[in-house]
Amino acid sequence: MANLKSLAKDTAIYGLSSIVARFINYLLVPIQTVRFAASGGEYGIITNVYAYVSLLIILLTFGMETTFFRYMTKEGENPQRIYSTSLRMVGFTSLTTIILVLLFLNPIAAATGYADHPEYIAVMYITVAIDAFTAIPFAYLRIQHRPIKFASLKIANILMNIILNLLYLVVLPELKIDPFGIYDDSFTLNVVFVFYINLICTLFTLFLLYKELRGITSGFDKSACRRMLSYAWPLLVMGLAGQLNQAASQILFPYFYDGDISEARAQLGIYGACIKIAMIMVMITQAFRFAYEPFVFSNKDADKRETYAKAMKYYVIFTLLAFLAVMGYMDILRFLVGASYWEGLRVVPIVMAAEIMFGVFFNLSFWYKLTDRTIWGAYFSGIGAVVLIVIDILLIPRISYMACAWAGFAAYGVSMLLSYFIGQRYYRINYPLREMFMYVGIAAVLFIAITLSNDRLPVWAALTLNTLILLAFAVFVAKRDLPLDKIINKITKK
Repeated sequence: MANLKSLAKDTAIYGLSSIVARFINYLLVPIQTVRFAASGGEYGIITNVYAYVSLLIILLTFGMETTFFRYMTKEGENPQRIYSTSLRMVGFTSLTTIILVLLFLNPIAAATGYADHPEYIAVMYITVAIDAFTAIPFAYLRIQHRPIKFASLKIANILMNIILNLLYLVVLPELKIDPFGIYDDSFTLNVVFVFYINLICTLFTLFLLYKELRGITSGFDKSACRRMLSYAWPLLVMGLAGQLNQAASQILFPYFYDGDISEARAQLGIYGACIKIAMIMVMITQAFRFAYEPFVFSNKDADKRETYAKAMKYYVIFTLLAFLAVMGYMDILRFLVGASYWEGLRVVPIVMAAEIMFGVFFNLSFWYKLTDRTIWGAYFSGIGAVVLIVIDILLIPRISYMACAWAGFAAYGVSMLLSYFIGQRYYRINYPLREMFMYVGIAAVLFIAITLSNDRLPVWAALTLNTLILLAFAVFVAKRDLPLDKIINKITKK
């Protein structure tokens, strides 16, 4: 129970910071979707380019975050040498690939559909390469249990991004001021400066990590490097395949959409903007992951399988509550995106359900990480990616961006089920399946009620009824699974 309390504490800090960071980051969505209308396709370009970014960050870190946690806590290893070796490995690949991309920039830009704007690719790649390098110092903060600094740096990066976006997209154009010579005579907004802003913020974060970067001076361990690469390469394959489940649709969409490139980018922009609302589930999963990964690898208790089972149940409960909350307040949350994008809000429940399954898949993944059978993760994610790509190719020409939502749902579902059934053979954990399915069933019924409420009642009445539904679910959870009586007794005794 003490371990669960420690996990809950770290999750709360990471979770709160992640919520704050995501909330601030959400401000980019209304700013960008109002200033770049859906019909123009600029937000589609942003969605498409950052889909490549999400894959590249996996490629450039090549599984070293999880590998870093494994070897920092492994008996017989020198933690500082492991840290320094990890920094040098990721730093070398980042710097080398920046040079290669700049050398072959024009053909790469042409292959990705941006032959007329190679600067999109150049700025984006330099940014993601630096982000990949800083992933190791951020992992070091996590293993050192320093969530405050971790969260502060993440939030500072996003705040700076917001301020610069406001300055470039809103303040300077409205005032017709061009102190940096970045606008044309009519103050037309150029989407490339969104990428330049991200690069500036990334460099700022790199500077603030200067203390942690000193760890690179502890030397390079060739033997540890070989062992770590052996452990990491299946995680790289798994990570790429897993990220394909999130990014492939945005990458494939312009190639398979039944229309011209401008219309494809406009439709992709609608999808990319609306799934930002669903990303609250990614936020919860990420917060849980930041605390759970070091917790699992450092936990030495004999009852750890029971702890993992309980953690899974609480993850499912709270993600279902988040799902219902988003759907219940959709009439408010839709204002996070410009009105020209609202037609795409129907993807939100599908994408959120898919992200819940991804979170379950992540929770299940520790059986092969703890038993050093990481190749299984590559198999599961690879099969899921194949499912997603096939559905995208078949359905994008027919149902546009709805294909992307359903493809992700199917891919995560397949990966989750495969990991569970095969994992039970190698590392059996008695998950409370009956209780979890009960909560899923209740959430499904409440989702139907909320949907009917949103469709048939005035906004004020729907919000009132949905709030009552959410409170009823929360009270049920509290009475059944949270020891509130014990908490109250402790408080009254003090």
